Amino acid sequence: MWISIVFTTAVLIAVLYFTVDENTFTYIRQLNPLFLLLAFILHIVSLAFWAFRIQFMTKHIGYQVPFRYCFNLILANLFVGAITPSQAGGEPVRIHQLYRAGVPVGDATAIVITERLFDAIVLGLTGAIVIVLLGNLLSLGSSALIALYISWILMVAAIILFLYAIRSPVILKRLIKGFSSRILRKWDVKRLEALLGRVDREVDNFHESLTHFMKKGKGGIIGWPIVFTVLFWFSEFFTASLILMGLGQPPYVVQSFVAQIIIAIIMMIPLTPGGSGIAEVSATSLYGLFIPGAIVGVFVVLWRMVFYYFHLVIGFMAGLAIIRKEAGTVKIE
Repeated sequence: MWISIVFTTAVLIAVLYFTVDENTFTYIRQLNPLFLLLAFILHIVSLAFWAFRIQFMTKHIGYQVPFRYCFNLILANLFVGAITPSQAGGEPVRIHQLYRAGVPVGDATAIVITERLFDAIVLGLTGAIVIVLLGNLLSLGSSALIALYISWILMVAAIILFLYAIRSPVILKRLIKGFSSRILRKWDVKRLEALLGRVDREVDNFHESLTHFMKKGKGGIIGWPIVFTVLFWFSEFFTASLILMGLGQPPYVVQSFVAQIIIAIIMMIPLTPGGSGIAEVSATSLYGLFIPGAIVGVFVVLWRMVFYYFHLVIGFMAGLAIIRKEAGTVKIE
């Protein structure tokens, strides 16, 4: 956690150092706190859409998980996601909390993975629409458009690979085994064989659970969950536009959406805890293409306050509540 906080804060200070000038203070004096408050509120609303998505998905495969419980597990997921590479720590938290609510591990894992599939589909389709209909109208520059093309290609490739892995688990086994063998080639043969045997079993378990989930929850994975996914990403992306309006800038809705798509995909790369550093540099580079340079640093700081520091605070509180609740159910021998 401290590595993540220190790294993010250091990058933000560097961004401010290179972007603040005499015009920056003029923009700050025009700051409208109302829009910043609306940005926080809209972000909370987007998290509620996420919680509704999980609730509907569990309901359609036969489990009743209250909305309040789903919302709290989303908040706890934010804290762990902010301090683990590529925000990957959030998935185990959601799986664990669904399991504690009575959802079997296989179904809980399938729900969380299907969530990510929905996210990839929505981001991929949004990127495609932007590229086809608005590519020539965006004032983002050739480098940003190239980044958008690459991001969209990676997203579509990930969706295809995932769907193919569901259809043919043998391919997934080969990929994981090949990757593991190269990374762990210094291990002794018996230890490596034991690991690869476990890979076989886990991939089979994953494939069986996901296939079961898809068959069991057909009605629940094509209706409201997809609607909530669209609402979630729209709310998340529009939050940045509210921050821009709070700084006296136009909302730049389309340009901001494009920038957010690129940033969201880049932050999936597991390089730093919670994407710290990567998010700030990416946002500075992309938003600097269409908003005044003097205000870029301030915008990035406010944006990370909503999407990072806020996550640490509210996620820590939610996680602490979960720990206290679970600790109360443990019988001390």
